[in-house]
Amino acid sequence: MTQSTLTYEELKEMDPHGLCEDLEVLRKETYASLCHEDYLHLRRVERYGRISTILGYLTIWIAVNPITAFLLSLGQFTRWLLAHHITHRGYDNVPGVPKRYTSKHFAMGWRRYIDWFDWIHPRAWDHEHNYLHHYHTGEDDDPDLVERHTEFLRNLPVPKFLKYIFIGIAGLTWKYTYYAPNTVSVIDPSSEDKIPKRHIVFITILNIFDFRRAHVRKLWGSCYLPYGLFHFGFIPLLFFPLGKEVMLIVLFNKLLAECITNLHSFLVIAPNHTADDLYRFSFHYDKKEEFYATQILGSANYGCGSELVDYMSIWLNYQIEHHLFPDLPMTKYREIQPKVKALCEKHNIPYKQENIFMRFKRMVDICVGNTKMMALSEFPAQQAPAHYHSPLPSDYSPSHP
Repeated sequence: MTQSTLTYEELKEMDPHGLCEDLEVLRKETYASLCHEDYLHLRRVERYGRISTILGYLTIWIAVNPITAFLLSLGQFTRWLLAHHITHRGYDNVPGVPKRYTSKHFAMGWRRYIDWFDWIHPRAWDHEHNYLHHYHTGEDDDPDLVERHTEFLRNLPVPKFLKYIFIGIAGLTWKYTYYAPNTVSVIDPSSEDKIPKRHIVFITILNIFDFRRAHVRKLWGSCYLPYGLFHFGFIPLLFFPLGKEVMLIVLFNKLLAECITNLHSFLVIAPNHTADDLYRFSFHYDKKEEFYATQILGSANYGCGSELVDYMSIWLNYQIEHHLFPDLPMTKYREIQPKVKALCEKHNIPYKQENIFMRFKRMVDICVGNTKMMALSEFPAQQAPAHYHSPLPSDYSPSHP
């Protein structure tokens, strides 16, 4: 196993203070450039998904086939894409955006079943991902810290090929075996209010049937049963007039689509913060420049630039830019990515970008124990310019600096 060292040459010349000043200028310029075109792009992306869904359902009854399943998967995947950027408040301040595409309305209440009907509870996702993950990236309080979650796997005394099989199974099922229980765990099961970090007890695959726990009952009542009964029960029954064989074809296409959308999302989401060239942090930032630097040091980009690549990556190929400014529309990440990369080079901040399949391999190597992430126990000491002051309020987010 490759061991990490606590001395990192790449951080010695890092200038987080200068980076912060330049990023603040870029932030103001970018937020000032929000326009109606950003909303029109969102609607265009939504149409990609709707067209895929329509084509999938038009062919779902003919035969079990990967093309239909992929179209259904892409339609479902697109709803998560929209939810990710909208619930991050990416369109709240875009001129001319209807209320239903803002964070206070999208997938909230009954609109969940129209906007984003998935295994994941939208209010729970908002707290688990948009706050706990984004503002504790790579820290022990990050609920999505892959290296911590797979520690048991690395330590299992079994042949390595069995560990790879486990990762494959996890990829096929992770929306309902990991994300649904992990997100529900962070909200009160009755009021759906956020639970303070110190009171969160995460549901795992080991206690997912412990119905004595209110959170487990919430998971089944709000996530598993509604989604499972609708997609794998109600929809196949709609084809009952065409016969039992057609019903089974529809069911198998739906199940295949579920596997594909799980694998697709696993490929583009899981590697963003897990690799031997990324950092874990055993401290929490307390200055704005520390926030910016740790988001970059703990994140990686994939290939960027084309509409197809960005769409299939749900714009998470701009992970560094997204973690710096999580409440921007998708179009802005493409615009600012070269600028952010140039600023990192200017201020000697390591900026990791690599082909998505190479990033995925790096993540798998961490999971099975081939490599380890780098670790920082404190923010590297830097001498700030005499004129520079950037205290970070306890409730800081890039949306409200």
